[in-house]
Amino acid sequence: MNVWISVALFAVALGGCAAKTSYRDSCANHLDAAWKELDIAKVEGFAGSVSYSKAVSLLTAAKTQQQFEAFQGCAEKAEKARFYIRESREGR
Repeated sequence: MNVWISVALFAVALGGCAAKTSYRDSCANHLDAAWKELDIAKVEGFAGSVSYSKAVSLLTAAKTQQQFEAFQGCAEKAEKARFYIRESREGR
């Protein structure tokens, strides 16, 4: 009986670890793309827009979440930042 409980706990622990890293690549990819897009927007002269400022704030928060391994929140914030970068480049 104790063996089965140990096996079940081990399986749950492995499942928790897998779930925690499932957004790792997405987070990293969105962050990399967003920082590149942000640099392009800055060069094009959109650094003063409100949308640009929102994007910078979101990217900072996403990077912090990445450091604390909160990958799902990181990916969501980086994706939202990319939206605001596109908005700033369109003059909104």
